[in-house]
Amino acid sequence: MNIKDVSEQLDVSRETLRYWENIGLLPKVPRNSSGYRDYTENEIKWVLFIKAMRNGGMSVESLVDFVKVYREHKGSRAAQKSLVKEQYEQLVARRDAMNQTINYLKYKLDHFEDHVIPFLEEKNYYELRKKAMLEKQNQDDPEE
Repeated sequence: MNIKDVSEQLDVSRETLRYWENIGLLPKVPRNSSGYRDYTENEIKWVLFIKAMRNGGMSVESLVDFVKVYREHKGSRAAQKSLVKEQYEQLVARRDAMNQTINYLKYKLDHFEDHVIPFLEEKNYYELRKKAMLEKQNQDDPEE
C-alpha cells in the first residue's frame, strides 16, 4: 500500500508518516521497484499503534523510548509493559479529572436557575464590593 493510501485510510498525513519513519517510530518502510514506500501489514500495525498512543496523549519522546526498548529486546517485555502501563495510568487520571469537571458542569446546568449572579442582579455590586474591601482593609490595618 502506498503512502497516499495509508494516509487517507488511517487519517494520518503523509508528512507525519515520513516524520515517524525518519525519527525511528516506524520501521523503515520497504520501497517498491520505483523507489516509493510500500507499506506492509507490519508498518500499518505500527501506524495504528502509534496513532492510538498519540491520541491517548503519549509524547513522541515516550514513543521513541518504547520503540527503542522494543527493538533492543533487552528486558523489553517488562520495560514495554511499564511504558504502556504508565500511559494507561495517565489516561485514567485525565479521564477521572475530566469526569469530575463534567459532573460539576452538569450540576451547574441542572441548578442553573437557582444560582444568582450578583453583579447581574445588583446594579451597584461593584460599589458594594469596593466598600467591603475598604472596610476589610481598615480592619486589617487600623490607623493609629
